[in-house]
Amino acid sequence: MAGKLAGMIDWFVVMTDDSSVSLSVSPPGRGPWQAVIPWDSVTRVCFEAAGFPVSDDLYIFTSLRPESWLIPAEADGGQELLRELIRRGLFDASLAITAAQAHEGSFCWPPLEVPGTNAGD
Repeated sequence: MAGKLAGMIDWFVVMTDDSSVSLSVSPPGRGPWQAVIPWDSVTRVCFEAAGFPVSDDLYIFTSLRPESWLIPAEADGGQELLRELIRRGLFDASLAITAAQAHEGSFCWPPLEVPGTNAGD
């Protein structure tokens, strides 16, 4: 693929459309798998900054299962996925900038509310 980013994980392909995120994954030495994540099932997104040379990761939480979907940010289509998550309001744009500049850490949207804390307390 012309214009492929250095370090792109080409065996993990992410595609988006109006209704969902599609994953097509063929990890070396393991069986391939596919998944479809409807946009309306996404409840939370976390960006895990790992620092060079390790791939940053996106964790997509949904109402469909208790586990999150782990998507490498360097997957083929990973950057487009992040842009689409921001466009749809599923991840905050300023938080994405902070996360992209970080060497490590987890950045989640929406933020977790801590029980017993209210703005009015």
